[in-house]
Amino acid sequence: MKRIFTLIFIPALLLIGCQSEDAGAGEGEKIEAVATIAQIADIVENVGGEHVEVKNLMGPGTDPHLYKPVSSDIDAMEEADIIFYNGHHLEGQMNEIFGKMNEEKPTYAVAETVPEDLLASDPENPEVYDPHIWFDIELWKYAVDSVTEGLIEADPDNEEEYQNNAIAYKEELDELHTYAKDSISEIPEESRVLVTAHDAFQYFGEAYGLEVLGLQGLSTESEYGVNDIERITETLTERNVKAVFVESSVSEKSINAVTEGAAEKGHEVEIGGELFSDAMGPEDTEEGTYIGMFRHNIDTIVEALN
Repeated sequence: MKRIFTLIFIPALLLIGCQSEDAGAGEGEKIEAVATIAQIADIVENVGGEHVEVKNLMGPGTDPHLYKPVSSDIDAMEEADIIFYNGHHLEGQMNEIFGKMNEEKPTYAVAETVPEDLLASDPENPEVYDPHIWFDIELWKYAVDSVTEGLIEADPDNEEEYQNNAIAYKEELDELHTYAKDSISEIPEESRVLVTAHDAFQYFGEAYGLEVLGLQGLSTESEYGVNDIERITETLTERNVKAVFVESSVSEKSINAVTEGAAEKGHEVEIGGELFSDAMGPEDTEEGTYIGMFRHNIDTIVEALN
């Protein structure tokens, strides 16, 4: 009897184990998604709604250019049903990981769905595209479409709901786009100069009519020197710009060098506030949502430059 029990019971346990491992997001189960940055996680939450559980790898104050994944990140990606990342080398330390993950499961580079003729290039490296597409809402809609497509592919039974959620979310983005244009137009034209630590706001400036100057290049891995500081302080003095801005994910050291350089030229420049560039605000705050983050940046810029 003992032998018969062993022959029947143990294979049954093994079969159950295999079935649980093979089962993906079945009926009534949520899709397990991973997003590298909070901006993308926000899309997944809005489009996926109650059908998706999303884990964001990079929290507030995190610089994705320099971020190195830890073992828990690898575990989260291995356990996920689907992965969304920005691409165009924003997550520069993770490119090899994404390639390997794409061999195992759907892995989407949402920024790489934007047509190349709409992308901006790095002035120093024309073959490198600017990855910060979330600062032009019209471009960010391509990311929304990419996430929607990915979720439908993973869970076709809820296609209609994903499509409806995406439409509703893009309507909110359209309202935000109008708010941004109207608000920036309130700044005197000669004062529409946005100075930040690194060049994350190129798309933002193009979309909303600001001249953008970054001390560092597209990536915070770029170095800056005396000539960069001199270039920016000259513009600040000539244009009588009143404020420059720090970024939540970048050290204030570089911007402090600019304010000191301007002071040496007899032009006082204040820190106009903190902008969210590569990272959003804390969870459970307005700035922890894409729309809240974007509104915060607009309001901070307008108040400081007016």
